[in-house]
Amino acid sequence: MIVDLAFGKSTLAVELPTDCQATVLRKRPLPMLQDAAAALDQTLDRPLGAAPFDTLASGCKSACILICDITRPVPNGLFLGPMIRRLLAQGLAAEDIKVLVATGLHRPNEGAELAELVGDPWVLETVEVANHFARNDADHVDLGRTAKRGTPIRLDRRFVEADLRIATGLVEPHFMAGYSGGRKVVAPGIAHEETIRTFHSARFMEDPAAIQCNLEGNPLHEEQLEIMSLLAPVYALNTVLDEERNLVHVNFGEIVESHLAAVEFVRGATEVAVERRFATVVTSAAGYPLDKTYYQTVKGMVTPLDILEPGGTLIIASECSEGFGSAEFAAAQKRLVELGPEAFLETLLAKTLADVDEWQTEMQLKPMRQGEIKFFTRGLSPDELAITGVETIPSVEAAVAEAVARSGDPAVAVIPEGPYVVPFYRAGAAN
Repeated sequence: MIVDLAFGKSTLAVELPTDCQATVLRKRPLPMLQDAAAALDQTLDRPLGAAPFDTLASGCKSACILICDITRPVPNGLFLGPMIRRLLAQGLAAEDIKVLVATGLHRPNEGAELAELVGDPWVLETVEVANHFARNDADHVDLGRTAKRGTPIRLDRRFVEADLRIATGLVEPHFMAGYSGGRKVVAPGIAHEETIRTFHSARFMEDPAAIQCNLEGNPLHEEQLEIMSLLAPVYALNTVLDEERNLVHVNFGEIVESHLAAVEFVRGATEVAVERRFATVVTSAAGYPLDKTYYQTVKGMVTPLDILEPGGTLIIASECSEGFGSAEFAAAQKRLVELGPEAFLETLLAKTLADVDEWQTEMQLKPMRQGEIKFFTRGLSPDELAITGVETIPSVEAAVAEAVARSGDPAVAVIPEGPYVVPFYRAGAAN
C-alpha cells in the first residue's frame, strides 16, 4: 500500500510494508464552494452578529485588515480585493486603509513572499501592506492587563486606532489555542513581545486545557476573548479549507460569534474519532507552507498523541525547506539536548515571560514523554539535525517496518495531512 504524505509543495510517497494493516485518517469530505466570489459577497452582505459590511464601513475614516503570515495557507487573494473595493466605494481613501501581516514573533514577509501571501497585485499597488513587528515598542498601545490572569495587553496601534478593525484567517485545529483564526489573529498575531511571551509561558502551556480542538476552559482562548471584549467592536472574516486547499466555508461578522461558527463548521470534519490506539503512527507537518521549518513541524508531533500508545513510535515527515527556525528556537533546542527534557522543563516553570520561541520546544516535550519520535526531512543540516532532540531517519518505510517489528502489532495509523487532522481515541467509535 502506498500513501502520499503532505510534504513541501507536493507529497512524499510512502510504501508501507506488506504485513501492515493501515488505517488512513483524513478530514471528512466537505463540499467545495462552487462560486467562492458569490459566497464572499453573500457573507459580507449578511454577516453574523453585525451589520452588513458596507454599513460598517460607511462613515469610517480608517480601516485596518489583519492577514496571517506565510505559515498559513489563507486564500487572501480571494477576499482582500473585494473588501478593499467596498471600503473605497464607501468613501475611505486608499491611504487610510492598511493591511497588516499578523506575524506575532515570526519573521516578516517581504518581497516576492509578500506578493505570494497577499495574492493580488492590485492590493499591493492600491493600499499599504505592512508587517507587524512585536519588538517595536513604539508601534504598540498599552491597554492594561486582563482581569483574570493579569496578561499585559499591548497591541499594534495601527489596528487599535483604526475606525474599522477586521481580522482574517484560517480556522483549523491549533495545538495550544484549540482552534486558530478569529481572536488569535489579533492576540498574539499583532501583540507586543511581552504579551506573546506571557501567553506562551509555562503557566499557560502546561495547563491541560491548552490543547488542540479545545476551547472550554482553555486559558489562551479565555484571555483572547477578554481582549476582544476590551477592543470591541472587532470583526472577522473566517475561512475553512479542505485537504486540497479548496475553500469550503467562508463567513464574516463579529469576531467571536463568526469564529465560533467557523469552528463548529470545521469541527466535525477535522476531529476524527478512532476506536483504538496505535503503537505506530505516521504523520506529516501538513506540507507547504506549514512544513517550511522544524519549528512548525512540532505541531505535527503533538496533534496525534491521543491515539499513540504509550511507548509507541511516532514517525513524522517534514520538508523544512527554510531550515530550522529562529535563532532563539535553535538555542532552546540546544538547551533541551544538553539538559534533557525534565531539567529543561524545570527551567521554564518559574518564568513569567517565556524566552522567544522556547514554547515550541516545551510543546515537543509532550510527544517525547509519550513515545519515540522518528523524523524524516531533506531540509536540515547535520548540525541542525543534532539539536532536534529526536531520532532522524533516512527512510519512512524502514522506520515503519522497525516500529511494527518492535511492537509486534501490524496496525499503523497514517495521517497524510498532519496537524490539520486531529484524531481522538473513542472506544467503540466508528471511523
